[in-house]
Amino acid sequence: MIFGNLTDKLAKMRREAEERDAQRKAVKLNLKYVDLSKTPIVIEALALVDEKIAREAKLAVIEKKREKLAIAVNDPEGQKTKAVLDGLRKKGFECAVFVASLSGLEHAFNFYKYAPTQTEQITGKVEVEISSLKNELSSLNGFGQVLKKQEFESFNVEGVFEIILAGALFNRSSDIHFEPSEEEVKMRLRIDGVLRDVFVIKASFYSFLVSRVKLLSGLKLNISDRPQDGRFTIRLVGKDVEVRVALAPSEFGEVIVMRLLDPDSINITLKDLGLRDDDLEIINKNLERPDGLILNTGPTGSGKTTTLYAFLKQKKSPEIKIITIEDPIEYHLDGIEQTQVDEEAGYTFVSGLKSLMRQDPDVILVGEIRDQETAEIGIQASLTGHLVFSTIHANRSAGAIPRLLDLGVKPISIGPALKLIIGQRLVRRLCPNCKVLANLSADGEKDLENNIKKFLDKLPKRVNKSDYKNIKIYEPKGCEKCSGFGFKGRVAIYELLEVGLEIEDLISKQAGETAISKFALDKGMTTMQQDGILKVISGLTTFDEIKGVTGPIEWGQGIGFSH
Repeated sequence: MIFGNLTDKLAKMRREAEERDAQRKAVKLNLKYVDLSKTPIVIEALALVDEKIAREAKLAVIEKKREKLAIAVNDPEGQKTKAVLDGLRKKGFECAVFVASLSGLEHAFNFYKYAPTQTEQITGKVEVEISSLKNELSSLNGFGQVLKKQEFESFNVEGVFEIILAGALFNRSSDIHFEPSEEEVKMRLRIDGVLRDVFVIKASFYSFLVSRVKLLSGLKLNISDRPQDGRFTIRLVGKDVEVRVALAPSEFGEVIVMRLLDPDSINITLKDLGLRDDDLEIINKNLERPDGLILNTGPTGSGKTTTLYAFLKQKKSPEIKIITIEDPIEYHLDGIEQTQVDEEAGYTFVSGLKSLMRQDPDVILVGEIRDQETAEIGIQASLTGHLVFSTIHANRSAGAIPRLLDLGVKPISIGPALKLIIGQRLVRRLCPNCKVLANLSADGEKDLENNIKKFLDKLPKRVNKSDYKNIKIYEPKGCEKCSGFGFKGRVAIYELLEVGLEIEDLISKQAGETAISKFALDKGMTTMQQDGILKVISGLTTFDEIKGVTGPIEWGQGIGFSH
């Protein structure tokens, strides 16, 4: 043990000496120095230079923003280094050069195992200028009319495709669907979680559109009888929107689904998530921990990624190291090292998590806990000084614990590691421009007033009831700003289950979801439905939205709305 500690100290001294030499070299050459052991490595940037070439040239591309690259080199005047830099500049890149130590570069080279293969790289870029179409789109009663105009016939396939993308982005769509039938193809947009029919395309024209999508996404044109996945990028002013493409065969042609990953959708703070002050206090308290496991539960599309990314942004600091393992990486975060699962290459959540532990992280995000080994490694990481965020499939926060037990995790490990479980759903937010007071019957208004009074009386003490004195219930109307839907954007509803010693005791007894949930409610947990009702009486959403994701309201459905 003594020799082991001495070896570690000597290795640390050697690394520190290397870093000092690199600093002196940077000063001598009038360049900036970078310590790669404390600097995030952007995997997409690293992959711009082949690993073998990078090792020979003793350099690593560590960051990429459009055509600007940050490149760490050991010998800026080396012949091979200059050759690689000249090659990147000839490709149109602007290179900012930093001096780094050899051990720092070796640390960066370790991330090549996470880099996508060449076939996985983004293969297409579409230039779209939203402002040029904004006036035309906003003057119409819904996007569907854009391609019903007579000028539609005069557009080529590239022009039509760009208008489709521009219209989808302008209307805040998360997905574009093309669904072929015998004679025509229906296009639908998912806006605020709801699919909307937009227009139909002739089947003859759709074949050209399919080819355009395949070319941009790097997919094979001659394959139409099996699924294909690809991606491309829409380049906008000030940002890039990545598009993930999935094609699948159907009876009347290929179905296309394109998911639009707009970076603005995750550019939010904890406060922007819609958390009440008392819930925000619980979140902040747990984020300040140096270790522990925080789990997020909810179905696909419930905003779990956005919530966890907000946590990462809150934790981000030059003094700590944050690494993620995701499947796939949906959004790129500045200042955080992100890696992606690659099953074919043998890089799974399990193997990746084991590898990440050797990178000396402070905070780890595991995209999803799917099996026993991933759960156990994540729990072990949280017990050995790391703060771990992850998701797990469960309908409610209390369901996460039985799920871990079902995976085979020992109860004795779960209790000490697990600190907080979050359950969440997304509901549509009423358009602030056109929402109107709900039209209640006299009896309905009286019933609702009584129900809300009882509801507020039953809430835990930590909820500030004085925030809900002036209750007004609104309903959607529809205007130009919300494309006539009456809703614009979404807001999350949450329930937070803190794991303390008493719940640890329940876990050790392998208690079921019902017992854990009852105990948490007795201790003051607010449910997702309760949080949703508070958002209704705050004028943010509607009872129908809450019922749609949490089931019937506790006091029944007869609340007297007139439709």
